[in-house]
Amino acid sequence: MHWLQTLDTCLFRFINQSLSNPLFDAIMPWLSGNRLFVPLALLGAAIFIWRGGFRALICTLMIVAVIGLGDTFVCNMLKKAVARPRPFKSLPETRLRVGRGGSDSLPSSHAANWFAVTMVLYLYHRRSARFTLPLATAVAFSRIYNGVHYPSDVLIGAILGAGYAAAFVIAVNTSWRALGRRWFPLWFERLPSWVSAHPAMASTQAAVANPPAEIERHWLRAGYLLIIVLTLARWLYLASGTIELSEDEAYQWVWSKHLALSYYSKPPLIAYTQFVGTALWGDNAFGVRFFSPLIGAALCFLLLRFFAREVSARAGFSLVLIITATPLLAVGATLMTVDPLSVLFWTAAMLSGWGAIQENSATRDWLWVGLWMGLGFLSKYTALLQWLCWAVLFILWPPARRQLRRPGPYLALAINLLCALPVMVWNYQHEWITVTHVADRAVGHPWQPTARFLGEFLGAEFFLLNPVFFTGIVIAMVAMWRRHRRDARLIYFFSMGVPLFLCYLVLTFRSRTLPNWIAPAVLPLLCGMVIYWEARRREGARFVKPWLVTGLVLGTVFIGLLHDTNLVGKIAGRPLPPKPDPLTRVRAHREMARVVNEARAQLLAGGKPAFIIGEHYGITSLLNFYIPEARSSVKVAPLVFCPSSEKPQNQYYFWPGYRAIHPGQNALFVREMVAPKLVPGWFLKWLAGETDLRRAQVENLPAPDWLPRQFDSVTNLGLREVLYRGRVFHTVQIFECRNLR
Repeated sequence: MHWLQTLDTCLFRFINQSLSNPLFDAIMPWLSGNRLFVPLALLGAAIFIWRGGFRALICTLMIVAVIGLGDTFVCNMLKKAVARPRPFKSLPETRLRVGRGGSDSLPSSHAANWFAVTMVLYLYHRRSARFTLPLATAVAFSRIYNGVHYPSDVLIGAILGAGYAAAFVIAVNTSWRALGRRWFPLWFERLPSWVSAHPAMASTQAAVANPPAEIERHWLRAGYLLIIVLTLARWLYLASGTIELSEDEAYQWVWSKHLALSYYSKPPLIAYTQFVGTALWGDNAFGVRFFSPLIGAALCFLLLRFFAREVSARAGFSLVLIITATPLLAVGATLMTVDPLSVLFWTAAMLSGWGAIQENSATRDWLWVGLWMGLGFLSKYTALLQWLCWAVLFILWPPARRQLRRPGPYLALAINLLCALPVMVWNYQHEWITVTHVADRAVGHPWQPTARFLGEFLGAEFFLLNPVFFTGIVIAMVAMWRRHRRDARLIYFFSMGVPLFLCYLVLTFRSRTLPNWIAPAVLPLLCGMVIYWEARRREGARFVKPWLVTGLVLGTVFIGLLHDTNLVGKIAGRPLPPKPDPLTRVRAHREMARVVNEARAQLLAGGKPAFIIGEHYGITSLLNFYIPEARSSVKVAPLVFCPSSEKPQNQYYFWPGYRAIHPGQNALFVREMVAPKLVPGWFLKWLAGETDLRRAQVENLPAPDWLPRQFDSVTNLGLREVLYRGRVFHTVQIFECRNLR
């Protein structure tokens, strides 16, 4: 092994230094990455699909899937497992001709991706290797020449890329030939192979005998398969460790270690859900988020079955695709906060309610409505607004009012109130603190109408609901009043979504409204949109399919970038600044915990125990989760605390504080600094290649007034930068506090 490493290093020095010349100095950095690559790749893909038709489309989809899965789950995992430093870190004489990579060295992702593309194209078009193989080899060579990879890195990357690309294509094709013949006979006859990919006309006796029913079954099975694939992909994504926990997820994880009837700001169900997830998979990010993809799958399954029964299986399949390509819902199927549970039970109550308002409905339908709404209340207090939606439905649709003369709605209300008992008991025990807290946030301050938050709210929803689908929702909801008001389904989904959306829209005239607050309204709005546009398609409107495809492509691209914003750096040639990066809040927290724990280790060297105080609940919870000692002892002997206060400000107030547990000990006070705003026109300057886009540096602030009153001495240890791939993602200020009084 030593001999091989020596040979590897000697070969690297030969390529990186001995072969150095002005021509290669100009060409090789360009081959490793340039601004024209993405536009040229997109243009090439468009021409390829235009000229090659369906076969080229399948080939392109295979390439996208192979690169996405291989780069995330093979290359990144191997880099973390092997942890081989880049050459420029180990060899001081390295001539570095491109930017410093933030990841480890083995294997080379560039080599893996290029040889994966070469293999897929070769399987579909054998002659393509004449062009792609030399190009892939040149890119792999450039990584060595530019000083960012050893020869063994690119060799292993090339073998891996070609290997898993071939394995993926063969596995997909083999699975299709084995399962497609049985599950999708009509489609299998048209497309017997995903490699040859030449569609032919179907002529099975089943299709001739009963084509609508057979095709509906195909769309339903396709929906099931899509849901399974999406769920497995999301679990794999979470297991890859691409993102870390957000503040709220870590905060609610701490709740799960202190199970109670309710909590200061939220109902209890999120804590119990995370308790089960971590009991199954351990106290890690995957355990915390395990149920989020599962909830996403349950929602898609319920809606697919409902649409197959009430509209069509094809419309249900389209709805599942639309949900997948809606960024706000995609985030909800990844992060485990109160929103996935809230959306699940709102939707379950809505679908049960459709059966409950039918003329021949049974009382048990309303019992289910009450149970789902009760569980929704135990997930998020927004569920109370679903009763407003029911009131709007009874006003808009006279046939539904007949239910008011039956016991069903009142039994549903009784069950809802019964489910609310744990929250009411906990609040009674704690002087109705949640009621006070929520009321203070809602009406505790004088209302001075303003329109400055309206544009922010609508702009956020426009992009998070997908611009194409947001426009489709607006058209569908407006059309309900003009052409399709007689369609009870449109009235129903309008009533279950629009009132909630309008409530938060009105709230923007008072204060800032976060875009995720309308999450329970999104699925009813999408359901109404799909019903409307499916009717237009059946009427002969030709633009419906292109409109759907445009929305799916746009949403898929945006969600792909949202799941890993490092792709922006690969596309643009430079990483996105941390401030506008949407993943900043789920990155570098483990590194932040390491920085804080190192400061604590220095304090412990004095011989006296030391604990940690986080400035607010978010950083306190993250440190509790990502410092191993704190994570293992958070329930019985906490290491990280929130500041003590005279009145409740968060859930930490209700648990034993550091003044009762650690008298006389030393401590660290940790404050996360707010990053400076970016300079005007930062985006254009970022595109132009500027790196420092901040208006000012982070200021070193004094300690809060209460801290010196609690300790004999407080020393400012200064600012510590928390890096992610060589960039400053967080800045923390640490104070050394000695002898708690």
